[in-house]
Amino acid sequence: MKAHNGHRKPVNPKLPAPYNAMTAEELERETARFDHEIPDSQIKPLTPAMRAVESKARRPGRPRIGKGAEKINITIERGLLKDADRMARQQGVSRSQIIACGLLAILRRKAG
Repeated sequence: MKAHNGHRKPVNPKLPAPYNAMTAEELERETARFDHEIPDSQIKPLTPAMRAVESKARRPGRPRIGKGAEKINITIERGLLKDADRMARQQGVSRSQIIACGLLAILRRKAG
């Protein structure tokens, strides 16, 4: 598959390397080896290390920080929320992180 400028067009640049630079045909050839069932004779139990990696990969949500996180419902003025969301995008962080940083700054100022 060729793009208008004569360069190869990758199927999905968001894939990890080296797959992010492959055309659809190259990706199909590269992944074809995974398109079959694995015989039972080749299946082995997970080692404790492999089990730990798999368990960690299956955990949903964000990593635990400090004592963990708790979801809460709050009411906040729409304009303030819009400003917080804009700042979060600019900083490359989540809305929760922006709010937590602000709350932490207030608590530190009160304690200091």
